[in-house]
Amino acid sequence: MAPFIEPISNSGPSPLDLKQSRDLEQARPSAVCLPAPQADGAQPTGQPHSLLTGPGFVGDALQYLRDQGLFESQEEAELREEVLGRLDSLVKQWIRGVAARQGQSVEDANSKIFTFGSFRLGVHGPGADIDTLCVGPNYASREYDFFGEEPHCLQAVLLQTPGITNLRAVTTAYVPVIEFKFCGISIDLLYARLSIPHIRENLDVSATATLRHCDEQSVRSLNGCRVTDTILKEVADVAHFRAALRFMKLWAERRGVYSNVTGYLGGVNWAILVAYICKLYPRGVPSVIISRFFKVYSDWRWPTPILLRPIERDTSLGLAVWDPRENPRDRMHLMPIITPAYPCMNSSYNVSDCTLTVMAEEFKRGNAVCNEILGPRNGTTEWARLTEPLPFFDGFKHFLQVEVLAPTKEEFESWEGWVHSRMRLLVRSAGQMVDVRPWPKAFKAQQPAAGEQNGVESGAPVVYSCLYYMGLSKKKAPAYTPYNQAMIIPQSKVDLTGPVNEFAHKVKEWDLRTPGMDITVRHLLAKHVPEWVRRSWPGAQAQAGAPAAAAAAVGGKPPLPAGAGAAAAVAQQQQQQQQQQQAAAAMGAPLKRQLSDQSMAASGGGDAGGVAVPAAKRQSMAGGLRPGTSDEEAVAVSRTTSDLQLSTLKEGPPEGSGSTAVDTSADQQAASAEAGLATVGDSSVADWTVLEEPNELDTTATGAVSGAAAAALPRPAAAGGVKVRLNAPVAT
Repeated sequence: MAPFIEPISNSGPSPLDLKQSRDLEQARPSAVCLPAPQADGAQPTGQPHSLLTGPGFVGDALQYLRDQGLFESQEEAELREEVLGRLDSLVKQWIRGVAARQGQSVEDANSKIFTFGSFRLGVHGPGADIDTLCVGPNYASREYDFFGEEPHCLQAVLLQTPGITNLRAVTTAYVPVIEFKFCGISIDLLYARLSIPHIRENLDVSATATLRHCDEQSVRSLNGCRVTDTILKEVADVAHFRAALRFMKLWAERRGVYSNVTGYLGGVNWAILVAYICKLYPRGVPSVIISRFFKVYSDWRWPTPILLRPIERDTSLGLAVWDPRENPRDRMHLMPIITPAYPCMNSSYNVSDCTLTVMAEEFKRGNAVCNEILGPRNGTTEWARLTEPLPFFDGFKHFLQVEVLAPTKEEFESWEGWVHSRMRLLVRSAGQMVDVRPWPKAFKAQQPAAGEQNGVESGAPVVYSCLYYMGLSKKKAPAYTPYNQAMIIPQSKVDLTGPVNEFAHKVKEWDLRTPGMDITVRHLLAKHVPEWVRRSWPGAQAQAGAPAAAAAAVGGKPPLPAGAGAAAAVAQQQQQQQQQQQAAAAMGAPLKRQLSDQSMAASGGGDAGGVAVPAAKRQSMAGGLRPGTSDEEAVAVSRTTSDLQLSTLKEGPPEGSGSTAVDTSADQQAASAEAGLATVGDSSVADWTVLEEPNELDTTATGAVSGAAAAALPRPAAAGGVKVRLNAPVAT
């Protein structure tokens, strides 16, 4: 019988392949390494043996993967094993208590711990969490025995266990989980309730019969272990698979495409993609797997699915499986990567048009770099060129900044997790108008203690916050071909009011939201990105020679000097706004007259679709505030005035005004146009602002025309701008 995936090549590695793989992975002197084989067949201890077997792979030179700190120490590995053993004992003790409470046999009561994810695949790094699954009998329910604060519940048992900290129960997640730290090791614990009364120690969760009569949440929980085990069974050489997967995860993190929740790919997605290449090249060493990875996926025709094995069906269980021929929703998936275990699902359903475009470009870049560094040459293979950090803040002129705020640490952790899980909605909706590239990790400032003297008064309330960034650029026009039904002309005037409002409402509809949980969305030019954010970006730290700090930044925790906190970041933004107001004031009276005319037209009669500007704001634009204006209203007027002034700088003063400010370069004018895109909080928002890239963005009209009429269209003008217009305040 022919294999489901026909290998492209069954040839063994060449000497050059072996040399390049040796440059990639070092010999690893830890408990998981095998002793080096000797000529006489002896296996002396103390001599490490590389995960890559074969001639030329024994050695202890410090090489690329080890240099990047991708392997944990032997002490941490032993601690993980000890923690898992103690956790298994805890769940067995817990299930005996539940059995006694339910009138079941205590002697036969049993529960078992399984692992999955990166730990089960053998590609976890230092400080990584352990994905675990607790399998229990039919009389132990998730709602009343696993979660809960009653003494018999596992959640309560864990809370009372010495060494367990930071416990958080997430009962509303798609897969409910208990998160905690056990002796410093992060644990994510799921629960699956089987339909049988007794759990054997030799239980095989890979068997399809295990799913019989299980609820949906238990099936999802079991699927993690089942998928991981199936992936390991599908690859011919697990050691080569692990080495290549470690590298690909490092590459994805450095290039900013490692995050399933943001719309990129997560751990299981990358594992399936690498396993597919391993099946195409079953005898390939890591260097071959990596180079072929980029070659295959740079030319892949999405949405052609990635399948490691045929889709399995079981009519007796009747679980839904991924099949676009039967399920209309499956036809909408852009980058289907199908899990190999029953029930087969698309593990990458979060991918959007924008994130798929980003990953396709990164695959092409990776293929080009591989062609350069893997040619026949002397010396060490330059794998570092392939994993160069993305110059994110240097690659865009415009950004959306999403700030997440909460008054307490516990509220912030839950609120930040919710907002992050909804961020892909903003990417998807805004991506219909402009190209959006979200950075998947948050930038978190060190939070000051209450009353700390850090630019705030003693006793001031502490605000926990983090920042997310999205790079914005003009949407690229698709190449016209005879097969296109229509050619979309890129929009020159972009209104992001709808996407921002929609994102704000969906985020703030969260049932568990409490007062103080807030978000703020702003438009920033590249030059106004806070300096501490730039310093904590992984690429900046790598250039400064701080690999350990870079790893912390990739994890979303940028190192800051002691005492630097959210208040300092707010103070820096306020200082930037003051500088911008001074720059706007320097434009002189002609600009004020022009601004006043525009604001009056927007508020009164001129344009029916204009912005209604309050009387206090109109009077402020004309040069003063009306009597009796409150302090809060004055602050709002000042902010709106600044936004409008800075927005108008792009046009310059009227002809003949004599102002010399218009002599500045186009880049300086664009940099002066920075303003708040929208404040999605409980306060008012800026009325409108302008986002422009001079000499780069077209000013063509928006629309779609047929392929026949497209050829007759005139070429768009080269000068112009993309406008982001807020036609109405964001509802709170």
